[in-house]
Amino acid sequence: MSAQLQNQQRRFERILLFVFILTLPLVNPWVRGDGVGYYAYARAPLIEHSLDFTHDYEFANESFREARYDEHGNVRVEYLTPTRHLENHFTVGPAMLWSPFLILTHAGVLLARNMNSAIPADGFSAPYRYAMAFATALYGFLALWLSFRLARKYVGPVWAFLATLAVWWASSLPVYMYFNPSWSHAHSAFVCALFLWYWDLTREHRTLAQWMILGAIAGLMLDVYYPNVLLLVVLLVEALPQYAHSLRSGPSASPTVPQLFMRHVLFVIVALLLMLPTFISRAIVYGGPFETGYVSLRLYLWRSPVFLSVLFSSNHGLLSWTPLLAFAILGLIFFSFRLPKIGVPFVAALVAFYLFISVYPDWAGISSFGNRFFVSLTALFILGLAYLLELVAARFTRPRAALAVWSAALACFAFWNLGLMYQWGVHLVPARGPVSFRAVAYNQFFVVPVRFASTMHTYFFRRSDLMQQIEKEDLQELDGATHP
Repeated sequence: MSAQLQNQQRRFERILLFVFILTLPLVNPWVRGDGVGYYAYARAPLIEHSLDFTHDYEFANESFREARYDEHGNVRVEYLTPTRHLENHFTVGPAMLWSPFLILTHAGVLLARNMNSAIPADGFSAPYRYAMAFATALYGFLALWLSFRLARKYVGPVWAFLATLAVWWASSLPVYMYFNPSWSHAHSAFVCALFLWYWDLTREHRTLAQWMILGAIAGLMLDVYYPNVLLLVVLLVEALPQYAHSLRSGPSASPTVPQLFMRHVLFVIVALLLMLPTFISRAIVYGGPFETGYVSLRLYLWRSPVFLSVLFSSNHGLLSWTPLLAFAILGLIFFSFRLPKIGVPFVAALVAFYLFISVYPDWAGISSFGNRFFVSLTALFILGLAYLLELVAARFTRPRAALAVWSAALACFAFWNLGLMYQWGVHLVPARGPVSFRAVAYNQFFVVPVRFASTMHTYFFRRSDLMQQIEKEDLQELDGATHP
C-alpha cells in the first residue's frame, strides 16, 4: 500500500472514531426484553455468584416479567427447567464480552460504598447499566472498524469508508448498538467481523498458532450467537479444494491430507474449549451441555421455508426494511467473480445464513427492527457495498462526480432508515408483525419531521420517562395482539 493510501486510511479511521465518540450520548442503558436474559448471565454470577436469575426477572420490564409470572407473582411452571432454574435460553457470549467492563464497574461501586456512597452494588444500578451499554456500543464500533479494514484491503479507502458509514446508519445495527444494547446483535457483528477479518488475514499462510487463534475466535462467535456457526462455511469452501489438491498430488503435496486434517482438528478442539462457558451454563440451567432451550430442530420450517418473506415481507423483511443491503449483497456477488478465492467463501456463508433463517420458525425476529439476525453479517455487507461503490464509480469520467452521487444516495438511505428507526422505537408502526409501508411513507414525510426534535430532547434529558412510555405502548400492543 502506498504512503498516500495509508495516510488516507488512517484519516478515515480517525473520522470513524470521532463519529463514534459523537454518538455515545445515544447509548441507552436499558435492560429489556431478550436483553434481560443476556444480561442475567453477566449479572447473576457477578452479584449472586450463581445462575439464579430470580432477581433479574423480578427487575425486568413488565412485558418480559408478565409472561413468566402468574397473577400471584409465582413463576409459571413452563418457565422452570428440569434443574429448577428459571428458563434462560439466551447465550452467554454477550456476558463474556461485558464481563471485563462489569467487573471493573463492580470494583468501583464497592470502593465507592466503602467511602459512604449509596449506589447499590446489585448489578442493576446506573453504573452497571452504563458500563454494559458502553461496552455494547464499543463492540459495535469495533465491528465497523474491522469491517472497514477488511473492505479496505480490496477497495479504495474512500469507498470502504462510505460503505462503513452507510451500513452503520442504514441497517439494523444502530438499534442494537445504541437503543437495545442488552441484546446480542452488536456483539455478534463484532465477533463475526473479527472471524472474517482474521480468516482473510491468515488465509494464504496460516500457522498452527494462527489456526488456534482462529478456533478461539470461532468458539467465542458461537458463544455469542448460535446461527453464527454458518460462517464456518468459509472454512469448508476453503478446505475442499485443498483436500482435492492434496489427494491428487499424493505424498508430494504441501500440505498433505494428514496435515490439513490435523489443522482442522486443532481448530475444532480450540473452538470447543472456548465454548465451555456455553456447555457449562446449559448443563447447570437445563441439565445437559447440549440443551439450548431454543425450539427443537424438528419444528423448523423444513417443508415450507420462507425464502421470499425473509427478504421482502413487511414483517421485518431484510430488504424491505433495510433496502441498502440489496446493493451490498449484489456487490458481494460481483466481488466473488473478481476474487473467487475470497468472495466465493463469503457468498457461501451469506447464502448458508440466509437459508437457515428461512427455515427458522421465528424468522421475522418477533420484536425486531428489520431482520435483526443478519446484523451478524455486517462485515460482508460493508465489503459488498464498498466493492459496488467502487465498481460503479469507475464508470464515471470524473471521480468527484461519482463521490457526490454516491454520497447523496447513501445519505438518502441513511435518513430513511433513521426515520424508520424512530417510527419503530416510538410505536408509530408495530414493533411486532407486518407494517403498512403506505403508513410508513406517510409518517416519514408528515409525522417524523414534526415529532422527531421533541422526542430526541426527551431522549437526552428525560430518558426514563420516554422509556416508560415506550414500555407502556409495547404492553398495549401486546394486549391488542392477545385480545384483538
